[in-house]
Amino acid sequence: MVEMENVFYSPGEVPVLADVDLCVAGGSCTGVFAAVTAARSGARVALVEVQNRFGGTAVASLVNYWHSLSTLDGSRQIVFGLTQEVIDRLARRDAVELATDNNPSWYARLNTEELAIELDELVRESGVLPFLHTRAVDVLRDDRGALAGIVTAGKGGLGVLRAKYFIDATGDGDLCVAAGVKMWRNATLQPATACARLSCWPQFKRPLGELVHEAAQEFGLPEGDIWGTFLPHSNSYMLAGTKISRTDLSDAAALTAGEMEGRRQLRAIQDIIARAGYTRPVLEALPSLIGIRETRHIHSLHRLKTEDLLSGRRFPDAAARGTYRVDVHSQERAGTRFLYLDGREEFLSPYQPPEQGFWRDPSLPSPEYYEIPLRSLIPPGFDNLIAAGRMIDAEEGAYGAARVMVNLNQIGEAAGAAAVRVLNGGRLIPEQAASAC
Repeated sequence: MVEMENVFYSPGEVPVLADVDLCVAGGSCTGVFAAVTAARSGARVALVEVQNRFGGTAVASLVNYWHSLSTLDGSRQIVFGLTQEVIDRLARRDAVELATDNNPSWYARLNTEELAIELDELVRESGVLPFLHTRAVDVLRDDRGALAGIVTAGKGGLGVLRAKYFIDATGDGDLCVAAGVKMWRNATLQPATACARLSCWPQFKRPLGELVHEAAQEFGLPEGDIWGTFLPHSNSYMLAGTKISRTDLSDAAALTAGEMEGRRQLRAIQDIIARAGYTRPVLEALPSLIGIRETRHIHSLHRLKTEDLLSGRRFPDAAARGTYRVDVHSQERAGTRFLYLDGREEFLSPYQPPEQGFWRDPSLPSPEYYEIPLRSLIPPGFDNLIAAGRMIDAEEGAYGAARVMVNLNQIGEAAGAAAVRVLNGGRLIPEQAASAC
């Protein structure tokens, strides 16, 4: 990063935009589910989102898969709540398709444009006070030094949302950073991907990954995983095939460069397809936010370990259940490493045969699912702040499983419910987690 000059700036008086029980920063599905959960329990809730609509990675980044809601063998559903409710609501509009087998890669294929409107409906119905085109930029503290408000920047300038409790669902932990939470990063961050939606998608005679691999050096493409899917009942194809390597997109300059590089790579893939003799795919939509897999993590009351997930460890303060595999996108090689709860291991490349084996004895019993504890969302030293999202405190392998949307949906709900317990006179969040240990 380039070292910048500092100047003194004093904004003076700032208007109070609202006085609420709970303020949620970040309007991904994680943030929306946290806000709606709390509002349905009677809390006054404000929800701040920098984009023009809610939905985060699913909507802004065009990623339209939700993963399994069931046990490892598919025999029993373990995820319910708002994830199931939203799937049901989309089904009534013919805007979702469900896998008919126990697919480890996906369960629900969503029309994410319809999802954006459905999230609007959830926010309105529950009485959440929404602030779109608004970013949390700082915090306000009371006389004791405790968090008392969020300073926001929006179309009207700076403002303050005062609250009793706060949930950071920004993904990068922006609110936590402003509040002084200690942060850390994994030694190797998973690379980001810019998705796109295209029509006139060809029927390839050879895998697209092979075409990209052969032209990668000429087009300056750092090769990653290549996959995609059609939207429900549509000829529009969502392509995930770009790779933004070796950069931390929580930095503003890196994020700017990453967004532009992602779009360059998408055009290069179109050019490669056309040069191979296929009809050039028609670009229909670009993401309004690049798909960021990983940046900063909080220091929490419990760092989630890979062994915690792969052994199916049970936590008395469980905030989420899941079976999605450990999924680590490689910075160096083209492809992704997977570890499954049943002991299988594989590395999938877009242009080479899969590398398959076992990370443990496959004859040993497999856990039905894993759990993610509430304490991995709680920064020590803060009584009224919880981090809900991909800033979760988790080592590389555990993070590779915990970071997917169905898991983060549940984490959002758990954070909203935990805040309500405090607001209703229950124990503070650190005490709730400590009592469960």
